[in-house]
Amino acid sequence: MKHLRLNAVAALFAAPLAMTSMAVRAADDAPAAADATHAPMSVVVVSGSRSEHLSFDLPASIDVIDTSQIDAGQPRVNASEALVGVPGLVVQNRQNYAQDLQISSRGFGARSQFGVRGVRLIADGIPATMPDGQGQAATFNLDMAERIEVLRGPYSALYGNHSGGVVQLFTRDPKGAPSVELGVSAGSDGMRKTDLNAGGREGSFGWLLDGSRFETDGYRAHSAATRDQAYAKLTFDAMPSGRLTIVASGLRQDDTQDPLGVTWATFQRDPRAGEIDTTDTQSPQRALADRYNTRKSIDHQQIGLNWDQRFGSDRLRVTLYGGNRRVIQYQAFTKAFQAPATHSGGVVDFDRDFQGFDANWTMARPLGAGTLRTTAGLEAGKSTDARKGYENYIGNEFGVQGLLRRDEKDEVNNLDPYLQLEWELGRWVFTGGLRHSRVSFDIEDHYLSNGNDSGSVDYRHTTPLLGALYKLTPDLNLYASAARGFETPTLNELFYSGTAGGFNYRLGAATSTQVELGAKAALGKDVRLNTALFQTRTHGELVVDASSGGRTSYRNASATLRQGLEVALDADLRAGFSARVAATVLRAIYDQAFTGVPEGNRLPGVPRTSLFGELAWKAPGDGFGAALETVANGKVYADDANAATPAPGYAIFNARVQASQQLDGAMRGWRLREYARINNVLDRTYVGSVIVGDTNRRYYEAAPGRNWVLGASAQYQF
Repeated sequence: MKHLRLNAVAALFAAPLAMTSMAVRAADDAPAAADATHAPMSVVVVSGSRSEHLSFDLPASIDVIDTSQIDAGQPRVNASEALVGVPGLVVQNRQNYAQDLQISSRGFGARSQFGVRGVRLIADGIPATMPDGQGQAATFNLDMAERIEVLRGPYSALYGNHSGGVVQLFTRDPKGAPSVELGVSAGSDGMRKTDLNAGGREGSFGWLLDGSRFETDGYRAHSAATRDQAYAKLTFDAMPSGRLTIVASGLRQDDTQDPLGVTWATFQRDPRAGEIDTTDTQSPQRALADRYNTRKSIDHQQIGLNWDQRFGSDRLRVTLYGGNRRVIQYQAFTKAFQAPATHSGGVVDFDRDFQGFDANWTMARPLGAGTLRTTAGLEAGKSTDARKGYENYIGNEFGVQGLLRRDEKDEVNNLDPYLQLEWELGRWVFTGGLRHSRVSFDIEDHYLSNGNDSGSVDYRHTTPLLGALYKLTPDLNLYASAARGFETPTLNELFYSGTAGGFNYRLGAATSTQVELGAKAALGKDVRLNTALFQTRTHGELVVDASSGGRTSYRNASATLRQGLEVALDADLRAGFSARVAATVLRAIYDQAFTGVPEGNRLPGVPRTSLFGELAWKAPGDGFGAALETVANGKVYADDANAATPAPGYAIFNARVQASQQLDGAMRGWRLREYARINNVLDRTYVGSVIVGDTNRRYYEAAPGRNWVLGASAQYQF
């Protein structure tokens, strides 16, 4: 456990709270979601309605991944492990810890070059998405997760900018006698993880601490990574109807290697290999990533406070949060691309302070023959970057910090008042919502030798929602909903115009209209079926203009159309067997032609079909279990013109076994757990993800062949 960043958590608690002059939603004391397989009618969610609600009675597509699924024979390193079984969601582990996961929801966010855009990420009520819409799934702490809620469709628009979908993680609350647990896991390609956690509850005070280290040599060439995470949660029941929760977390990744993408020819030759740098005359066979030593260091820490107070049937929730994120990244710009008058350098160096708040009031009152629930709130966020850029070479040496080529202050703010209504009237549930978002970007350019790029741009949009659910029978609910949403450019998308130009203040926000029809049914006692038909029309879609060596510029396209069907089935098959199926069919096309792209072309990064299936068995009691899984995706285009070779569709199979023992006698108080997993059992070679629009046609990122993971943990409760 050497070098664990537990000290970062302590530092966060000591940080001045003056920087967190705001407040957020939180649902730390929401009831734990029931196991969707064994209690299909009683899964409780807070996403969308912002208060505890049976998902069966919510007119929205929402899935819950509970602890049993998050821990299902997994090392709990990437959110992709848990989210693979959610319909409408495509989560790709890029085998590149310098660029995070690719997450798309019904096609939103599929073209993200790095991090997550188009999908809003939230952990314990604190956004993991910045005000500009860029998010980082790596900050999620899966070791302490109680559940993950995934909201899709029109209801997502209630969360404002870049809410094509919402992924919320909730950590478990401290409870019971104090305990300590040590977990270890190891696997293919030098994967190693150690996790140590402790927690408990005494009277009105609860505490939870966690620290972990993850290491990998990487499947792809030049993809080694080390990640240290720390987490702390304190709860205080200050009075019978009020609770204060404090959460703090830290993430550190030093010199995480970036393998970059490769061409189709290189992928076919060797999926693990890096792309050869053909401009390297000194070492003609050296890979581009090796020549520039492409890498990224991240130091992220944050703290949040939530106050939850009930006043009879009314409820006040206030959350404040703040933190700091420091990133240094070495990219692979070719020397010919680095004209000093126009480029900003191949080394990115920024220091970001961020803070925000969300405060909302919920009340329930009789209205006519029914009950009206009203939630009114205000959310705000701010991020401030001290950003510099340097050349990534000195003389003939590459991958080192050279001359300063960029120096600026980037500030992004958002302010969003919102109102939500829900009226239960007999068999009907009517919902409505309204949110007004203002997102502003202010740039102060301090590097003036290539001109002054200072400026500002504001985006404003009102997102309305209407929905209705009808309880046709006690076991069948039908619903419809519609909303308008929008996506501003992220800060990274504004940075460049064209191949080498400065800030692109002319980029507009994309606006969308979403409609959905759905049904939720209980087929017998232990089977739940959810289906949804949906359509989204988007105008001003943000698409890649040019992308090379880590630098990407964007433009607004004309119109896009996404139409699809989602089906989710959870069933208890008796005798210990259970099954899950999540299937999606998605037609995502350009609905109008634009420069070089004809009408009807497929949106890049979006598979037409995706499927997850699982057949599991669990022995009576709390002992042994096993499961077989299948994951399949259709082919994916990598460019708007659909001219490059698409990443072929694939289907892989995974297998896992797990066991647990509660010891007695002299070992009373000890609980042991073990698991083993084999992924890609048939050793299929396939492209796991694509880099959309790469100018050098290095689109492809290979997924691992057959690989294994073994893990064990020991917990002692005092």
